[in-house]
Amino acid sequence: MTQDYYKQKIEQLTETLLDQFESSFNKFENYLDSLINSTDSINSNYQQIAFPSVNVPQTNFENLNFAQQLFREIQPLIKQNVNNQVKHKKKPIYQEQNLQMLGVKQNMTLEFQKLKIEKIQNQMEQKVSDKDVLLQQSNKNKSLLYNQSNSELFETIQTNNQSNFQSFTYQLVSKYSISQNECCRAIAINKDCSIVLAGCGKEIKVFEFKQGFMKQIQILSEHNNDVHTLNFMKKSNQFISGSYQSIIIWQYNQNNLWVTQQILNGHNSWIYCLILNNNEDLIISGGSDNTIKFWTKKNEWTCQQTVKDHFNSVFGLSLNQQQNKVVSCGNDKQILIIEQQRQNKEWIVIQKITVELSTLRVRFIENDMFILSQCGQDQISIFEMNSINKQFTKTKDIVVKCGSDGYCLFPSQYINSKSILLMKNGEYVNLIKKKQNGQYLTEQSIHFGTNVLFGGISDDGEYLITWENKSKEIQLRRYNEQ
Repeated sequence: MTQDYYKQKIEQLTETLLDQFESSFNKFENYLDSLINSTDSINSNYQQIAFPSVNVPQTNFENLNFAQQLFREIQPLIKQNVNNQVKHKKKPIYQEQNLQMLGVKQNMTLEFQKLKIEKIQNQMEQKVSDKDVLLQQSNKNKSLLYNQSNSELFETIQTNNQSNFQSFTYQLVSKYSISQNECCRAIAINKDCSIVLAGCGKEIKVFEFKQGFMKQIQILSEHNNDVHTLNFMKKSNQFISGSYQSIIIWQYNQNNLWVTQQILNGHNSWIYCLILNNNEDLIISGGSDNTIKFWTKKNEWTCQQTVKDHFNSVFGLSLNQQQNKVVSCGNDKQILIIEQQRQNKEWIVIQKITVELSTLRVRFIENDMFILSQCGQDQISIFEMNSINKQFTKTKDIVVKCGSDGYCLFPSQYINSKSILLMKNGEYVNLIKKKQNGQYLTEQSIHFGTNVLFGGISDDGEYLITWENKSKEIQLRRYNEQ
């Protein structure tokens, strides 16, 4: 074969290599452009940075000065690519001419490679420089956006805190007062504030309730003695009443009347306190027979268990949020912590706390925290569970107003949506705000001038309804923020 033939082949091979290098370079250049373009997504997405619940994709630009290292890494790859392509070409007939061609080709390739690397280096340095400018601008934008977001977030938190710490009062609406001469020892409001019950002596008066106005629609006379407790169910159209020895389950029938569904007999004296669990398949009752009874429902309600650790009347009961602990208080100056066992579901007394005076009211306000009211005291106490030994101990006292005391009825209530604790103490109804920092502030102490005082508050905290023997009226007070 002639010298011109080999020269032509060398030129063809060189042209092929040039095309391959150009293609590789274009791909590499496009990759660099994609890195630059990725900074745009930072500005568009950074507005989410103030909110940790959102995952913001971020590009790591800590190693932007990687050009020299990249050059060192791609140079042997380029050489290897050239050698591989030469290796797989068909060998010429004459070895000497083949070696000559290879030497010429390698020299051309090296010169071309050198030029291309210089070009790549110059362009990469320019791109890195441009990227640094973009990154500086991006950081500046992020800083501005971060400060703006934090400012908005701070304003939001401040607004929420102001709402949480908003002062309030319950204002008497005199036009809605109802004259009631007979003592009303229990009052309850249903979940949507459409029905009010009042235990007036042996009778239960049912009122239709519309924006504060109460209209009597029915009188229930099944109890033989004074009604002491009333509790609406929230999942069904039923309520429960407690009196002397008996508990009655009431249901709303097709004729729009409340009728007796079942009577529970088990206590042998007065029932002073009664609570329901969230599932409404457990009733817990306590009274002057010194017992706490646990009633469960399958086809009908039956007494599952009786706790007899109190040695005097049981005045107060409360379930924690997890529904696995009950706290009780009573006239024996004892507080019982009763826990449900996981295996056999039996309720076991796990702690007894002795205090100085009779305890009238108790209420869980958190899963492992309850508040206690002792007879005639101008303070209420907070008990919290120690995380190590799992025992409840008193951690603080809250100053309230009281006056003369002696009645255990009118159970305490905690309105979670408003963080309001209602505690009847003697002649006063104290309304206490639980703050986010764990502090408690008595916002209002309503003085009724008598301790013969009973009532209840709606689940949303909008209405407080009371009866006392001084005015002998069922009175309505409405929540009002100041």
